[in-house]
Amino acid sequence: MLVGSAISASSSLRSGEFDPALPHFNVRPRKLLSKMKSEVTLRQVEEEDLAVFFEQQLDPEATEMAAFPSRERDAFMAHWQKSMKDQSNLFKTIIFQGKVAGNVVSWEQDDERRVGYWLGKEYWNRGIASSALSQFLKHVRVRPLFALVAERNPASMRVLEKCGFTIAEEGTFSVADGKEEKEYVMRLGA
Repeated sequence: MLVGSAISASSSLRSGEFDPALPHFNVRPRKLLSKMKSEVTLRQVEEEDLAVFFEQQLDPEATEMAAFPSRERDAFMAHWQKSMKDQSNLFKTIIFQGKVAGNVVSWEQDDERRVGYWLGKEYWNRGIASSALSQFLKHVRVRPLFALVAERNPASMRVLEKCGFTIAEEGTFSVADGKEEKEYVMRLGA
């Protein structure tokens, strides 16, 4: 991912033209962007989705970015089975171009309604998480709604901001080696 100021477009391009060879910080022509968003859908989680979710959460880069450890298969499946039995929780599978791209969930914790999502690495940086969360928020009407995001995960922070979340507070959490890392509590609504 590029960071910093934008690179000027070639002088051979007219104003408003798009050159896919130049870095554009995820800027896409409007037709492509709206087509991509229409290809992101949510549906009920099905039993066979869990195998895909399990594989996605094994990715070391994803677990590092999310600051959330992967689980062994039995523990992962037990967690999902238990969570899905709780009627106060809401789970949706994210579908992109007909394939399971990840999941978005909401649950009650510490007297707060929370939201979280997980996307397979191959679906990162394509606007899929933003589109899925935006759609999901229409199903979760409770406000305020909270999400935690590690400082080391600016892409997830941006997803939340695009969907209207703001920083409610800053804090720290302990990682496996005992170090403290910065995290943000993000809030949507009053």
